[in-house]
Amino acid sequence: MTEFVIERESGPARGRYVIRRGGEEAELTWSVLSPTRIIADHTGVPDSFRGTGAGRALVERLVADARVEGFTVVPLCPFVNAQRQRHPEWADVFAV
Repeated sequence: MTEFVIERESGPARGRYVIRRGGEEAELTWSVLSPTRIIADHTGVPDSFRGTGAGRALVERLVADARVEGFTVVPLCPFVNAQRQRHPEWADVFAV
């Protein structure tokens, strides 16, 4: 899997993780439910990123931040939910 620089952009109600490369962006967006719970609502990966592990890297960053910062994630996004199901070791951060 490729190493990515993942930036976090946060606002009071929404945010995203983003990987930029070659003028394109892969992103995972979320909405804030409360100070301790967010909804992962969308993951978008351009064709140029397919097969690089960018989507999984975005979810791994989300999981890592949730553990450090103490929030849980509602996996509304189908991709995030599929990753949750493939990785039972992440169960501590998902609210399902």
